[in-house]
Amino acid sequence: MIAFSSALEPLRMANRDSGKPLYRWSLYTTDGLAERASNGLEITPDASLENTGDVSILFVCGGTDIAEAWSRSLQQGLRRIAKRKNIRLGALCTGSYLLARAGLLDGYRCTIHWENIASLREEFPAVRVSDDLFVFDRERISCAGGQSAMDMMLQLIHERHGSKLVTRISEQFMCERIRSSDDRQRVPLHLAIGSNQPKLTEAVTLMEANIEEPISLDELSNYVGISRRQLERLFQKHLNCVPTRYYLNLRLQRARLLLLQTSKSIVDIALACGFISAPHFSKCYRDLFGIPPREERRKLQTRNGDDEPGAGAADDTAHSAGG
Repeated sequence: MIAFSSALEPLRMANRDSGKPLYRWSLYTTDGLAERASNGLEITPDASLENTGDVSILFVCGGTDIAEAWSRSLQQGLRRIAKRKNIRLGALCTGSYLLARAGLLDGYRCTIHWENIASLREEFPAVRVSDDLFVFDRERISCAGGQSAMDMMLQLIHERHGSKLVTRISEQFMCERIRSSDDRQRVPLHLAIGSNQPKLTEAVTLMEANIEEPISLDELSNYVGISRRQLERLFQKHLNCVPTRYYLNLRLQRARLLLLQTSKSIVDIALACGFISAPHFSKCYRDLFGIPPREERRKLQTRNGDDEPGAGAADDTAHSAGG
């Protein structure tokens, strides 16, 4: 329900704030009958999937036990809709599983809730599964669920109607920061490595507690109570990287949050995340995120500034959303 609501509410607020019917939406179920969400609320659709109107985007919304929601009729309906011209298919949360099972994500990048990332990669090797919050890949759109559905919809609104409207919508919803497609899900460590690796968990916890003044690998292994070589083997086996790389990425992820959420200078951010110089920090940041920190902040300021789309964009009719 949170993914469902987070996708619809930005559209409603866009209409309200602009005073124009920028967006319209309809709800569909496979058979046209009401569906009950996991929280007990019943959703009444406008029609069945085979009677979808002239939609520009169809979103498939999924929740828990998503495999049980699959059916042959759903697959046929999605494939039939995918053949239409000028239509995009989207997925909210585990809706990506249903698109993948229908063969509609082969060769595409997509995302899904972190609980389902491993199983989606295993079951559908032709799908390029990401741990991003949301992904736009040609005529396919997906988000990880929860509040990331709002981030995704705000990006869609930004594309058509500019940053001013998006900023006003986020302010109405008391959304502290508009996250971008570059943001990733934070996959819980216990899921990534399992609960039977207490030494590794302890090492990562120490890293997270010592961002501003990083501790050496030798100190880390002493604190944890294993040899440096054992620690390196644990990181390589369970996290697929050496401890120094993992530690560096942790510090850079923290730096990115400071860059996007505070007005601290880049020099202050570099020092706060354990870098001895701004040039070294900028190089490491660019190597990980593909963009220098100064340019990343400039992009954020532009997104929140005065840029608007060209004339006529505000007159576009909206995406119709189905789920």
